[in-house]
Amino acid sequence: MELVFTKVETEEAIAVLAQMAEEIWNEYFVTVISNEQIDYMLEKFQSVQAITNQITNQGYEYYFMNVNEHNVGYLGIKQEEDKLFLSKFYIQKEHRGKGYASEAMELLVNLCNNRKLGTIWLTVNRYNDATIAIYEKKGFRTVRTQVANIGNGFVMDDNIMEKVIVLD
Repeated sequence: MELVFTKVETEEAIAVLAQMAEEIWNEYFVTVISNEQIDYMLEKFQSVQAITNQITNQGYEYYFMNVNEHNVGYLGIKQEEDKLFLSKFYIQKEHRGKGYASEAMELLVNLCNNRKLGTIWLTVNRYNDATIAIYEKKGFRTVRTQVANIGNGFVMDDNIMEKVIVLD
């Protein structure tokens, strides 16, 4: 089964993405953060309005990860000077462990080479051990930690991780 990346560009695709985000976040993050924080973060960062604003006004790009014309996950990225910010990277539970993360990482490295970007960076909840281990396996290293107030009494307690790209 071939993994295809499809850029999210239409209102309809944004609505599908927001629905997928809600499903994945409510399944995955319940062991890491409270349901109240999940709901707040979905509204603030992954609602139709938030995603539309990110794409239209903030320079974000979103891509569906698609197998046999079925969306299995998504990526959200933003180019920042000489770095690529990997803002979102989620795969539905039933599709994890099938090598899609590795294929997505290849796409990101290729994007960095094409755009002459020497680093991919991301934030990950510092208590999300399984995801941190996956990123470390993919060549990312924790460079610092940060606690960011996101409003409504919630914080994001994150590791900042970076992967250096050797440009072709």
